[in-house]
Amino acid sequence: MLRLKKFEVQNYKNFSNKITMDFSKVQDYDFNTECIADGVIKNAVIYGKNAVGKSNFGLAIMDLTNHLVDNNKDNRGFISYLNADSDSDRAWFRYTWQENATEIVYEYEKAAIMQLLTERLYVNGEEVFSYNYSSNTGNLDNLYKYQMGTLNWQFRDSGLSILRYMANNSSLSKGHPVVKLMTFVDSMLWFRNLGISNEYVGFTNHNEIMTDYIIRNGYVKQFEDFLNKYGVDEKLDTKPDAMGQENLYFAHKRYVPFKAASNGTNALLTTYYWYLQMKKASFVFIDEFDAFYHFALAESLVKLAITKLDVQIILTSHNTNLLTNRFMRPDCLFVLTKEKLSSLTEATNRELKEEHNLERLYMGGEFDE
Repeated sequence: MLRLKKFEVQNYKNFSNKITMDFSKVQDYDFNTECIADGVIKNAVIYGKNAVGKSNFGLAIMDLTNHLVDNNKDNRGFISYLNADSDSDRAWFRYTWQENATEIVYEYEKAAIMQLLTERLYVNGEEVFSYNYSSNTGNLDNLYKYQMGTLNWQFRDSGLSILRYMANNSSLSKGHPVVKLMTFVDSMLWFRNLGISNEYVGFTNHNEIMTDYIIRNGYVKQFEDFLNKYGVDEKLDTKPDAMGQENLYFAHKRYVPFKAASNGTNALLTTYYWYLQMKKASFVFIDEFDAFYHFALAESLVKLAITKLDVQIILTSHNTNLLTNRFMRPDCLFVLTKEKLSSLTEATNRELKEEHNLERLYMGGEFDE
């Protein structure tokens, strides 16, 4: 399985300096090993003060979905894209993936969310192609080696990504590096729930009412069990409205529309809906995932993600109760500042062990932000 090994970004939104998240910096801890898969971090939680850019960091990772696939876009990126305090006219991104002995690196620069300036692709250190959109020049000599040398470039839209054009117009095997990369990108997901809204980027290009999806696919009882398990003691039922459309209700003597649910219950709806989808995802970034959750519920949901889903899942949180070695580990817990992103093991000179109280150390300033 292809895994994201490293991500780097600079001059995007509030990140004037280069910010790096290295998923391959795995320590030799012998506990909570399920947080690691194929030699890289599978589950991580990012902490940081307000306004340091936790949400933006997730959107930065998702940036390549904007120009490589047709899935849901980051609308905020159309408003403010480049760092406001930088003299540079471009944002820079580099992604490194690995699968067994294969390493794929994709690097590009943009002036705006849909305006590529440069683009490069490497497989095991060898340049597959590079292109400069300003001068319309590049190195395409290696494309024959990668079964993409017969493409007709005459009719390519000048604003279209070279990588996307190659992927969509070449007959390549499922094991081809470009196919693997594009399949990964097409299955990436960023989402968050702010009570009444379900915000997401990537994964799909259509929006739907989550309760309609649950009703249509016969998941009402399963969703009820999910709510009950995580502290919402309610019975659910459906009944048609005046137009014959089935709607979800809390089943009391007088039925209550699910639309009247609390913010916390709506957040669980969002989590359940995307949990059903995550089994098909390649990478998931959940922003402010526990904004409406009791700390014990947040802990239970993190455990669910770690144990039930074989996908890289990154969470952002302010909940220090998750800073624990009971189900996480120091190399999977990160602190973001405006200057850098560091795991707890990188943020201290102390040798962190299983018996350490990470929350207490964090609150005491050990991992100084």
